[in-house]
Amino acid sequence: MAHETAHVGYVGDKEQIIKRLKRAEGQVRGLQRMVEDDTYCIDILTQVSAATKALETVALQLLDDHLAHCVADAVAQGGAAADEKVREASAAIARLVRS
Repeated sequence: MAHETAHVGYVGDKEQIIKRLKRAEGQVRGLQRMVEDDTYCIDILTQVSAATKALETVALQLLDDHLAHCVADAVAQGGAAADEKVREASAAIARLVRS
C-alpha cells in the first residue's frame, strides 16, 4: 500500500493538529502523575476520558482532511487508485468505530 508523502491532506491544519497532539500528550503525562500520586480512581478515569476525547478529535480532523483531499482527488481521477483510497478510508473509519 503506497502512501503519498509529497502533499498530505492535513497540510493546512498541521499546526492545529500538532497543538492538539501536544495537549493530549500533556494530558497523558498528567495521568501518569495522578497514578504516581495515588489520585482517586474516578478522578483519573475522568482525565482518561478527556485524553481519549482529545485523540478522537485529532483522528476525526485527520479523517476529514483525508476524505476532502486524498480521497476526493483519487475519486476525481477514477480507476483502481480511487477504489483503493475509498477502501483505505472505509478501513480507517472501521478502526475508529471499533476503538
